[in-house]
Amino acid sequence: MKLLLPIYTLDNKLLLPVGAELNDQIIDELIATNTYTFPTQSLLQHGTIHQDILHHISSPPYEVIFADPSQMEQIFNLVSKVQVITPILDCLDYFKTNDSYTYRHVLMVFILSIMMSKFSLEENETAPMANLFDLTHDFGKISVPLDILLKQEPLTRQERKILEQHTLAGYYLLAYYYRQKNHFPAIIAKHHHERLDGSGYPYGLRLQNRLIEIVLVCDIYDALISPRPYRRSAYDNRSALEIITELATQGKIGWEVAKALVSLNRSNKPYFEDCQISSELRGKAPADNNYGITIEDK
Repeated sequence: MKLLLPIYTLDNKLLLPVGAELNDQIIDELIATNTYTFPTQSLLQHGTIHQDILHHISSPPYEVIFADPSQMEQIFNLVSKVQVITPILDCLDYFKTNDSYTYRHVLMVFILSIMMSKFSLEENETAPMANLFDLTHDFGKISVPLDILLKQEPLTRQERKILEQHTLAGYYLLAYYYRQKNHFPAIIAKHHHERLDGSGYPYGLRLQNRLIEIVLVCDIYDALISPRPYRRSAYDNRSALEIITELATQGKIGWEVAKALVSLNRSNKPYFEDCQISSELRGKAPADNNYGITIEDK
């Protein structure tokens, strides 16, 4: 696979040019060029991140998902221990200044992924989860031109291909910064658009990791219920959940994760394996929705 966009670090150092072939040798050579160990900082103590998360989880429909004060205390106790390297915080600052949609999105996918993991995984599987998710699933979007990220009209085929390579850009940047090609946040960045049936991108792999599957479902869900540049209004919550359950019906995501999300959206929070899913589809896409629509290149 060859790069369609150059990959730069946040301080404008070119890591990989357009046309670079992506393989294990390239990533090993890239990691070897970074001899600097970045300092870490508490995530919740940086800027307004703590206040911003609290604000967004109190808004519909998240106020139902995060309604239990005792659960929220546990989750924020976990998140308060998260220490991240400074490039991650610089990336969040970049998005907050230049792309408020992505800034809000990465915060909500992060906190929702932790909630989903705590709700649907065994306790011994959830212990390191806050550090694993690390707010970096869309890190590679710093390499995508803002006129593509913020475009309100349908993307061209070439623009769509460039946007989809944010997965690879995120992986190579995070592997470089962490100096580990198997660092889990970097793996999440690379594979969070893959699907269980192999219909995703960038490689069309059959996804087999439950934590990455949780991130991809949270990613889809938040993108549906949130304001986006490419549509005037968000999906209503029922329509968004129907899309998630339809993906499970198609075998693109697992029923366990889909049911966990539906359960969290119910006030009584039934055990996710016992959650009954309605087969009635009543949702519809909002007007003027350009998501998934591509046009020919000029």
